[in-house]
Amino acid sequence: MNARDRVEVEIEAEAWSAALPGVEDLVQQAAQAALVDHGDGGVVILLTDDAAVGDLNARFRDVDAPTNVLAFPAGPNPEDAPQDMYLGDVALAFGVCEREALDQGKPLADHLRHLVIHGVLHLLGYDHQDDVQATAMESRERELLAGLGVPDPYAHERASDAGTSEGLGGHPDVAKHAVRHG
Repeated sequence: MNARDRVEVEIEAEAWSAALPGVEDLVQQAAQAALVDHGDGGVVILLTDDAAVGDLNARFRDVDAPTNVLAFPAGPNPEDAPQDMYLGDVALAFGVCEREALDQGKPLADHLRHLVIHGVLHLLGYDHQDDVQATAMESRERELLAGLGVPDPYAHERASDAGTSEGLGGHPDVAKHAVRHG
């Protein structure tokens, strides 16, 4: 399977294209980096707006607020289908992502690549429910992003004098990103 065929990018909110010309290539690059060592499975990345992600978050997580990224792992494939055929979907909310990038003083393109990698890693089974999982996932994110020339996305957290971590969901009124299993 061609690497580009493994990642389908759907741009539902034109704000993504307006803010980042070539956004599809950025998403392709990040998703392919995350998938490089993982068989032939494919993903769909949806670039949408806060309202759409807020609706998904309410329907699937009972959280009535938008978040930056949601990952929806695919259920089991039928017996006759290859096991790595389809991994799942990742949805990103433009407004939340743009505000986070501004608040964190980083380019939107870098933040988008980070969140795409983060979402795809969730589809591959990574999680951050405890410190051990979070450390492993963040380490893999840093490694993949460095390969793309993107600075450490967690550097601002370690440099914070407040000692608090805002993580990927920097606004208190924004639900943390999530994973919905099967």
